[in-house]
Amino acid sequence: MDMQNVTLSLPKPTLHRIKMLAVQRQSSVSRLLTQAMEKMLEEETEYEAARKRQTALLEKGFNLGFRKPASRDEIHER
Repeated sequence: MDMQNVTLSLPKPTLHRIKMLAVQRQSSVSRLLTQAMEKMLEEETEYEAARKRQTALLEKGFNLGFRKPASRDEIHER
């Protein structure tokens, strides 16, 4: 996979915490950020797929067992 460098500006305390986390996980800051962004993209893709499934269900509609009465007499029938 081709890689490309990017410039990222972070608050110093945030960068310090990320560096500490990278050391604890025996990883690099670059790898931690890549993993976090890949996870975010995966979640977004899953969300979009779920949204499309639910929208399709709503457009199809649901059978609630309602049947239109044939006549006025049938409506008032007891």
